[in-house]
Formats: sequence, structure tokens, C-alpha cells
Amino acid sequence: MNNRPTLTALNQGASHVITGDLEEKTMQEFYDGVEADILARTLWGEARGEGTQGMHAVANVILNRVAVAEKFGSFWWGNDIIQVCQKPYQFSCWNRGDPNYKKLQRVDTTNLYFATAKRMALRAQANTLEDITKGATHYHTKSIKPYWAKGRKPCAIIGNHVFYSMIR
Repeated sequence: MNNRPTLTALNQGASHVITGDLEEKTMQEFYDGVEADILARTLWGEARGEGTQGMHAVANVILNRVAVAEKFGSFWWGNDIIQVCQKPYQFSCWNRGDPNYKKLQRVDTTNLYFATAKRMALRAQANTLEDITKGATHYHTKSIKPYWAKGRKPCAIIGNHVFYSMIR
């Protein structure tokens, strides 16, 4: 079943949308669904090869960035889950030149890893994920050493990723 919206009733002041299955939703329910989908695609695109724990850790980084933005009133990487996930050059799976980008657009819950990412995204939205990264706002794979990580102490190493808290 395709849950992507196909028709919207978003005239000025409308408070409901009609989705592909013709189910009416409030604007908040619609937004929450879009947010969960974008978060799930980010988790899948960034960490499907790391399994549940890797996707959990990436979800923690995204949530930690949102928390930083809330603490400071706003932040350069975005203020909510959608903005944080889709900020250019922050999560490579959303970069148009990345091989995962086209895969990201086509994947659905018939893919076991994406179904897992979707469940993880819903848990993140419900604020039921323990922070296994200890406050990380950034990460990279063990195989690279980006300039921003030089001289910084990791706060967690999970699978093939090294995590850092850049805001204290």
C-alpha cells in the first residue's frame, strides 16, 4: 500500500488533507507522517548496513540536533527533524549525486531494512529512543577522518561509525 499523498485539500485555511488511500487526516497527522517518512529514509540511507543499532544511533544524532536547535532557539542545521535530515551536505543520502539518493526515493516498507527504519522513526517521534550516542551531533565512518573531527574526542563508537558531540 502506498501511503504517499497524491491529492491535497490545502486551500487557504484547510485543516485536512486527503491522502492516496482517500483517508482524511488533520494537518498535524499529515505532517507527522511526512516527518516519519523523511526520518526513516534518512536512517535507511545512512545506516541500513549497520542494522538496527546503527539506525538507532543516526536517529539519536538527528534528535540531538533538533534538541540543540530548541535549546538555542534555532541552529544552522535546521530546527526540526525534516530540516535537519534534509540540510544540504549533512546526511549524504540526500545529496543528489550520492548513489543512495535514487534508491532513497524508491524504497518502501516491502524492504525489511526500510520497514525497520520506519519503526525506528516512529519510536524517535514518540521520544522513546535511549540516546546510545551520549549526545552526539555528528558522526563519520571509521574509514575516513574529516577535518571537523581532528582533535576531537569521540563520545561513542557504534559499528563502523564514530560519534562526536560538537555542542556542549
